[in-house]
Amino acid sequence: MRPHLALGTAIALGWTAAAIAQSHDAHGIAKPNLVLQQVVEGLPKDDKPSVRVMTASFKPGDKTVYHTHRFPVTVYVLEGAFTLELAGKAPLTVKAGEALVEPPGVAMTGYNRTDGETRVVIFYVSAVDTPFLDPLSH
Repeated sequence: MRPHLALGTAIALGWTAAAIAQSHDAHGIAKPNLVLQQVVEGLPKDDKPSVRVMTASFKPGDKTVYHTHRFPVTVYVLEGAFTLELAGKAPLTVKAGEALVEPPGVAMTGYNRTDGETRVVIFYVSAVDTPFLDPLSH
């Protein structure tokens, strides 16, 4: 085979392999599922912010303390449903497989208003050593 033909064949096969790897139907290739994409304000401006990933479980009727956050908080619901009450707004409920962003500086509380357990994963990016929440009297 001539060198330029061999190179062309190799490139074509490489592109084909890359296309197959990016295909949704490619066996053995994991692809992320976008759950939430949202532009947020109030992220830390530090050179090296801290990333925290936490979990929480709520039994039926459990709620968080009344509080604020200094930076946005993302909540992903693994099981059940999570209801968030933000000051001055209607309650928002997200179900298993859904996510929401809690804004900074807004008074809030979260509830499990279901008959079963609610489990969530919480993502928090903040300045190092920033408290996760600031409790408020209600």
